[in-house]
Amino acid sequence: MRGVRGFFDVIMRSYPLPLKMAAQRRNLMQSHQSWTDDLPLCQLCGVGNAPNCVYGTDGKGTQSHPYEDGHFRFRGEDCFLYGVFNGYDGSRVANFMSQCLTAELLLGQLNSTHSDADVRRILSQAFDAVEKSYFETIGDVLAEKANLQSQIPEGALFHQLSPQCQKLSDRLGVLEQEVNGGATAVVALILNNKLYIANVGTNRALLCKATSDGQNQVIQIGRAHTTDNEDELTRLAQLGLDTNRLRQTSLIAGQSSTRRIGDYKVKFNYTDIDVLSAAKNKPIIAEAEIHGGQSLEGVTGFLLLMSEGLIKALESAHGPEQANQEMVAMVAAELAQQTTLEAAAQSVVERVKRLHHDAFVSGRQRASHCARHEDMTLLVRIINYPLSDGSLTPTQGGRIYPVSVPYSNSQSTSKTSVTLSLVMPSQGTLTNGTNTASTLEGGTPTPGQSPTATLQSTNTQTQSSSSSSGDGSLFRQRGSQAAQPDETGRVPPYVDFTEFYQLWGSDHSDGQITQGGLGPQ
Repeated sequence: MRGVRGFFDVIMRSYPLPLKMAAQRRNLMQSHQSWTDDLPLCQLCGVGNAPNCVYGTDGKGTQSHPYEDGHFRFRGEDCFLYGVFNGYDGSRVANFMSQCLTAELLLGQLNSTHSDADVRRILSQAFDAVEKSYFETIGDVLAEKANLQSQIPEGALFHQLSPQCQKLSDRLGVLEQEVNGGATAVVALILNNKLYIANVGTNRALLCKATSDGQNQVIQIGRAHTTDNEDELTRLAQLGLDTNRLRQTSLIAGQSSTRRIGDYKVKFNYTDIDVLSAAKNKPIIAEAEIHGGQSLEGVTGFLLLMSEGLIKALESAHGPEQANQEMVAMVAAELAQQTTLEAAAQSVVERVKRLHHDAFVSGRQRASHCARHEDMTLLVRIINYPLSDGSLTPTQGGRIYPVSVPYSNSQSTSKTSVTLSLVMPSQGTLTNGTNTASTLEGGTPTPGQSPTATLQSTNTQTQSSSSSSGDGSLFRQRGSQAAQPDETGRVPPYVDFTEFYQLWGSDHSDGQITQGGLGPQ
């Protein structure tokens, strides 16, 4: 274990501000815990969340630790700022980021005259400032912790310690709880009608938009910073680390991310971690990967910011291949039926939670992947997107479009697709808080129109995409009139289940096929 002097040398080289300022900065933060309360919230987005859960053998879930995610959604003087933070080993870092990052970006640092390069620089500096500020706030605790560690015999078990050292060890445990943990972050900035994404870690940003050529794209902006990311492996290899060992290591100090905010253990004590010990410099960093600006001029669609817990829950239940497309389809369906963005976002999270639970209790192939999930957070920001007026359902005049959802796997040239149904609101509904006659332009269908648009999956890191392998139609319009019941009071089915019931009947001796293909009675 490093001595006190060596520990302080590392801190002072990384963060030159005097440690005596740590207590002042910490007290300042504590005295301004509501310093973002006066900032106006953005009304064009909604947030949904759910706490972590561990399932018992009976399928009942219990929360294993306090909720650790965080988020913000603010409207600045000339911009909009959104963020989703995935905290771990406590919520301290996520909460700190949600306040401090806002101060680094919405107190006059940004204005409409800035170029894309200026904005990227300001975003990068903001993340760097937050990382440094965080360690300043815990600097005095780290100093006390290092001092106590130097007084306790190295390698001794607790019962072997003297009573005085046992007290020091207990105090050490308390301090550890105060400074433990970290966070990953994905932040979106809209300035001059351009979108910028800054990512540190394993959260995800998706942009769904109708393009000018009549196609609809699902764009994943950036990639997760893990050992599955070849760019990250290249960066770590340049520091002297063994990429083969890293590929075999799914977790580094308990987390999959190779970029994090906070987490002093891997920042200052990485030489004590076997897989990182050969690094020439800090291998786990807080440097943000920044994309943009991407013009939103004429765009109709929505932006999604998702915490790692939400992504992993859906991927655990259904596999990672179609996760982005499934998420977008669920969001579009809920936006068509919910009257508020908050309700739509929360409904999507609840649907993912239910899918994850159902996969566990089913006992099928993916059940072993679904024994637990972490905190889940989803932020939905609409961009000229129509909201439901609450009066439309699939049988009450809502326009239902089958969606052919493609997926392109970089490791395979084959294409697969699933067909989903999205319930879209009629025109003339509320959009961005105002009533408009029509906000569906370009590739977005209008009554009497059936454009042939495909839903593409694109990753801005690899620039790979694929189009639907079906007939290429994203939206196909059903009749605008509500379905009418027959003489028995039943509404004609949208899907013919005759073949299904025939197969069902072949395996059940008492099954019968009734007239009209309605199945067993």
